[in-house]
Amino acid sequence: MTTQEIITLIEKNAAGTTEEFQRLFHGRGGLYEDWRHLTVDSIDNIISVSLYFEEPSEAEFIEKISAFTNKSEKYDTLVVQRRYIKGAPSEVLIGKVPDDLTITENGMRFKLNLLSNKNSYYFPDMKNGRAFIRENAEGKHILNLFSYTCAFSVAAKLGGAKSVVNIDMSKGALKVGMANHSLNNLDPKGTSFLPYNILKSFSNIKRKGPYDIIIIDPPTFQRGSFEASKDYEKIIKKLPQIASDNCLLLACLNSPELDSDFIINMMQKFAPSFQFVKRLENVEEFKSADEARSLKNLVFIRQ
Repeated sequence: MTTQEIITLIEKNAAGTTEEFQRLFHGRGGLYEDWRHLTVDSIDNIISVSLYFEEPSEAEFIEKISAFTNKSEKYDTLVVQRRYIKGAPSEVLIGKVPDDLTITENGMRFKLNLLSNKNSYYFPDMKNGRAFIRENAEGKHILNLFSYTCAFSVAAKLGGAKSVVNIDMSKGALKVGMANHSLNNLDPKGTSFLPYNILKSFSNIKRKGPYDIIIIDPPTFQRGSFEASKDYEKIIKKLPQIASDNCLLLACLNSPELDSDFIINMMQKFAPSFQFVKRLENVEEFKSADEARSLKNLVFIRQ
């Protein structure tokens, strides 16, 4: 596709947007040849562009997306993140990004760090996973492993969860998680934010159980703390000791090298009381040319 064809597609996708977050273009999924380096998001009045590696078309695309932003009645701000440049800050090419920027997803609000070249506090492709937890949370005692900024916890509490235990090594991420709960006017009672190394703190995690819903949403690779290919198994082996009868498990995996069977086979071997139910559909705008390599949200139930 030409640069102008991509801009036309972005304009079309932007026509029906609201204040809710929406991906306007997802080149990373491989559906658009020669555009794997590009994603474009709608964040209320902001167009956010991420470039993952340098391409000859970059200058032309920036010129055309700037023209689109300038003529738009909805958008007044354009941010470009060149993620292929280590440590490079995002550039605000048009308008201004507020210091207290938040995004909206299904009526929930989350803090967003759009001006960092690192993680932005928010993973939009997990939207359907959060919706699933919200729909099933009422009255449940929930364990949220690798909670990061606790978006799953917000969804669970809004869904009526009795309690949520959030576990993450990063105190900074948990602090943002607390702010996310405040943004959504959630009573802090019954919600824990614990800065544990999950693989080294099982006794503390077990003490707060058993859990009716367990969420495992780890990074694929985090140097010195977690590597999915060898460490996911360690968590699965512990599940029978911390899960209640009929426990619901959401096991997430975002590695293109590991498919759904990687987790399903481990569950059958190390936690056979958990039966595979289904893989959640990915958000439509994040569809991939090879769904086996895209985000996996796998649902199991203990029987």
